[in-house]
Amino acid sequence: MLDKKYVFVVFVFLIPFLSLSCQSLSPQNIKQDPTMLQILKGFSLPEKEFVINDTGKEDVLDYTEYGTFVNLGEKGYQYEITNEKKLNEDLGVGIFPNYEGVQQEPNFKVMFEQGLLNEHHWKILTSKNKQQAFYTWAMTNEEPGVKAFFTARILEESGHMVQAIKSYYSAVVHFPKSVGWGQDQSFVWYIAPAAIGQIKRLCRDYPELNLEYVDAMFDVENGGDTDLSNDIITLNPGRFIKKDYDEKLNDLPQLDSQKVVDRRGTGRVQLIKYANGHWQMRVDDKPFIVKGMTYGPTEIGIGPQNDFNFDQRWMFRDKNQNKKIDAPYEAWVDKNKNGQQDKDEPNIGDFQILKDMGLNAIRLYIPNKTSTEYDPSFINKELLRDLYNSYGISIIAGDFLGAYTVGSGADWLTGTDYRDEKQRAVMKEIVRQKVLDLKDEPFVLMWLLGNENNMPVDNLGVNATRTNAELYPERYAQFLNEVAAMIHELDPNHPVAVGNLGTGLMEYYDQYASEIDILGVNSYPGKSGFGTLWGDVKRKFDRPVLITEYGADVYDENLQTPNEEGQRDYYLGNLRDIVFNQAGGLYEGNAIGGVVFEYLDEWWKDSQGHSVFEQQHKPQFSAAFFDGYDHEEWFGIVGQGSGDHSPFERRLRETYYMFKSYWNSEDREE
Repeated sequence: MLDKKYVFVVFVFLIPFLSLSCQSLSPQNIKQDPTMLQILKGFSLPEKEFVINDTGKEDVLDYTEYGTFVNLGEKGYQYEITNEKKLNEDLGVGIFPNYEGVQQEPNFKVMFEQGLLNEHHWKILTSKNKQQAFYTWAMTNEEPGVKAFFTARILEESGHMVQAIKSYYSAVVHFPKSVGWGQDQSFVWYIAPAAIGQIKRLCRDYPELNLEYVDAMFDVENGGDTDLSNDIITLNPGRFIKKDYDEKLNDLPQLDSQKVVDRRGTGRVQLIKYANGHWQMRVDDKPFIVKGMTYGPTEIGIGPQNDFNFDQRWMFRDKNQNKKIDAPYEAWVDKNKNGQQDKDEPNIGDFQILKDMGLNAIRLYIPNKTSTEYDPSFINKELLRDLYNSYGISIIAGDFLGAYTVGSGADWLTGTDYRDEKQRAVMKEIVRQKVLDLKDEPFVLMWLLGNENNMPVDNLGVNATRTNAELYPERYAQFLNEVAAMIHELDPNHPVAVGNLGTGLMEYYDQYASEIDILGVNSYPGKSGFGTLWGDVKRKFDRPVLITEYGADVYDENLQTPNEEGQRDYYLGNLRDIVFNQAGGLYEGNAIGGVVFEYLDEWWKDSQGHSVFEQQHKPQFSAAFFDGYDHEEWFGIVGQGSGDHSPFERRLRETYYMFKSYWNSEDREE
């Protein structure tokens, strides 16, 4: 039986065809992109923490030699082993189906006799003794796909990268229907696409392996819930090609030679599609990758419990009454983290801190006066103009479109109903007013509709966004299309994105929401990146992809302290995946950037049971973060120290400096 208690949750994440020459566009060649080249170099292979005597006769396996694929790339996929003996010989020990082979390893008998293999396999997973964990997992009775996946993780963490790839691949080939469960059984995550993502990451992160993983594809119909009985799986486990770094570099597509076959938008901000299927965002006819941030410098003590628009008050807040907006212009960096503003720690403001980081966009939900009223005075246009003119940072202008019942006027317990014509009219009118008010402002980059409105009703046991979008997806998609079409008519200069949870409802968007220009995705799948997301979008709803939220909290439940290195490594894995999938990259070419979640720790997010003036350490739920848990009040890549100097004090974490090093070419070591 699958022990659900310890399994980590993984959030699994109009215009006619044109044939236009792109010579006049002169897109930047990706081979001259310092970020791409730095990321493409990858990492050196680590030393192995223990010895495996039998690692198999082959590093790269062709599974057609050991069995038969049935319905490859189609529904009803299966793999039937016909030569298990040869498969085991080529695999090595400890990988399905050759688990018992570990008993022949010299140290196995020693550890067995010492009773070191009696620990529970989930408990041993986090042990520093990876050999002990490897042997324990090889002999445990666990759901087979889960066993293959976490065996691979142990092998990877101990430096056995080739063996890890073999084990991840075994999970894909043999166990396409395998799932893991969240602790409260409200989420499932599919092993096969998670393993595909891990394999891609290892092949891209370690060029020394000289491997490229291609053609892998996983799809599940009826997979947006916890009912597995109606799942219909389509799978191609993919294959491996031997390819070194120079060959990969040579394979990068030359966008200069590609024709433009589709164009969305006619104004300042456009989206173009090349003949090779890659999408690129262009601003003022220049390539633009979103280097974004969710920015909400909420003062400690303020939250939804005492202010409907609490998270936007920062645009006007002047706590010390010196006629300067606090966070944007007067925040200071506590370099030595002593909780005091020293002489060498001047007030420089968040806008300068963000500019120094290399940021070019913040995500901002335009506030309403009430749930059903828009008031232009609730947004500080002069401040946002300065953000753009002085610091080069645009805004992704959002409207919740009924998420959390904002804009619809619906009762919270009932939630927004996209079948209700009255609610639809109110939401559409609010968007119309916002667009008319802001469409000519230079700081607007794009429009973003909704925020996880498609969240399944059984997620976390509640419909957290309080909408019926997932229950009536056709009506929701039709309404999205109606609102997006209105925006295009009012404002041809800016594209329209939908703010989605993962890739749910794409088939409905493809059929009913052709006016949507960008698929915005909130995704927290783990440090490996976004798995099969890019390919899934290309197949189901061919649009450029903006990761509208990604990240991890910094608090480590196991260490009971912040873990800046863990947070940094998580973000780095996500950033690498975005870059590899951007136009001109090695993979799908539909990534147009991402929005970090988030800039500053927010202390109000778990205010039940403790003071809003204290930062909560208790985890809210399990998640695919480095410690396996979500701590809602610790998501900032910047901290607020003790809170005594909120909203001014800033403590920059390692993640901040990591982004700064990648987003500013002058800081890179070439």
